[in-house]
Amino acid sequence: MTDILSNIEQIYSEMGHNHYGEGVSQIEHAVQCARLAVEDGERADMVVAALLHDIGHLFAGVNPGYGDFCHDQAGAEYLSQYFPPGVTEPVRLHVSAKRYLCTTEAGYIDSLSEASRYSLEHQGGFMTEDEITAFLAEPFYEQAIRLRRWDDEAKDEQLASTPFSSFSQKIVEVCNA
Repeated sequence: MTDILSNIEQIYSEMGHNHYGEGVSQIEHAVQCARLAVEDGERADMVVAALLHDIGHLFAGVNPGYGDFCHDQAGAEYLSQYFPPGVTEPVRLHVSAKRYLCTTEAGYIDSLSEASRYSLEHQGGFMTEDEITAFLAEPFYEQAIRLRRWDDEAKDEQLASTPFSSFSQKIVEVCNA
């Protein structure tokens, strides 16, 4: 289990200082997102999902301006080796949650950052009725929506960053290994 914690910390140490169209680095975004989950009183699995939801951006082959448009799937696939669905499913569904909210919530798209609006075009855009039905049938859709809202909010360039390592115990707590 310490191997996965070391691997994750290494990934963020090496790649987490990159920016993908936002004013904050990936590591700052991850930590802010996890802090928002903690402030909302979430369980450890959701805090870890919030912390690691964009890990797919940190793998090779991403667009330097906007990240990896399939980062949700790549991240969930990687994390599923080590974490339960309470972590991996919100990660897998957080882009779908953005698409869902853009389709169903008036004004939501206007609240997105430029990078999020740009990536929306490459992630399928607005949902069809069938896609909405399928999304709402997902067991973790509500968690994905909460994660998406933290994702949108966790881009504050003025917010002092908490060290990534301060969430290590949460990672260990929910890890399957």
